[in-house]
Amino acid sequence: MTIPFEFVIDGPPVSQQARRGGKRREWTEEVHTAASGSWDAEQPFNGPLAVTITYFYDRVDLDVDNIPKPVLDALKGLIYADDSQVFDLICRKRDLNHNPQVRNPSPELLERLVASRSVLHISVINALNLEVAF
Repeated sequence: MTIPFEFVIDGPPVSQQARRGGKRREWTEEVHTAASGSWDAEQPFNGPLAVTITYFYDRVDLDVDNIPKPVLDALKGLIYADDSQVFDLICRKRDLNHNPQVRNPSPELLERLVASRSVLHISVINALNLEVAF
């Protein structure tokens, strides 16, 4: 699989603010392993990227600003050469107890949402449009 690229990993994610650095490193390795299971390109993508991270949970709520850094670090060197290629980043969380609407989920995401109550969906696309509109 190349860009666009997506994968799903069981959560909850480990916060950038985790007190134990070993736990954060283990999570980063887990994300890297999950991504490499779906990534089939021989080289990392070279170009501007947009990354969307969605954390679906029903029990463990995290501050949304602490989720992306370990995930982005895990993708560096595999999906993209350097995280300076990430021009757009969306990180969101959705409480499954409030029945969020999930439109057009991939089959993998749908399967994981049914099987688990805490998943992280990561999508990486080419950031072709670098326009900024307010």
